[in-house]
Amino acid sequence: MKLKAKGFLFDLDGTLADSLAVVERCWCLFGDRIGEDKQAIIDYIHGKPAMTTLRHFLPNASEEELQSHFRWLEKMESEDMDGVVALPGAIALLSSLNKLGAPWAIVTSGTVPIAHGRRAAAGLPEPKHWVTFEKVSKGKPDPEPFQLGAKSLSLPPEDCIAFEDAPAGIHSALSAGCQVIAVHAPEGMPRRDEISAIISTLEQISVTGPDNNGYFELFVSKNA
Repeated sequence: MKLKAKGFLFDLDGTLADSLAVVERCWCLFGDRIGEDKQAIIDYIHGKPAMTTLRHFLPNASEEELQSHFRWLEKMESEDMDGVVALPGAIALLSSLNKLGAPWAIVTSGTVPIAHGRRAAAGLPEPKHWVTFEKVSKGKPDPEPFQLGAKSLSLPPEDCIAFEDAPAGIHSALSAGCQVIAVHAPEGMPRRDEISAIISTLEQISVTGPDNNGYFELFVSKNA
């Protein structure tokens, strides 16, 4: 399969970096902290901003209480990098985009301390452009994060390919107007018929270009 784009947008957790263990570890501690079922929290959190989860499980909490929990979680997640590694093919793909001069950004629901810490822990190349929790008024699944991601590259969303692993992120990218490659085909994946490709690993992706119009050609192989 071949796709064309002028820019590339990547979710971080579960797409470029494997941080599942630390995410679930910290949120389970949060479950203990508030006396909530830990599995219910784990089933809800992925791909969503932390504050969205806090509001969901603490609907009657004051803003001051929510901020206190938020700061506690951010401290926990930004200090715990045990087990964070790059997912297969991530470093090679980002390095190849840099070599080609292809614009790309990371679009994550994480805050700056968490996102930058996990990128460094995973050994991923540093992007020139970030969209983090602090930059959006509405997080995934709202289209705003990927709209801002495309804007950071000075491109319309339709000229960007977004890589996502979570239903909330996939919906966000599609709603923004991006082409979407789903990584790992998550359970409950929305709008499957609108997704450009489903892959099991970034090792299936290669990129060439650009052509005279600034488009890069992305190839999706059936096997890594």
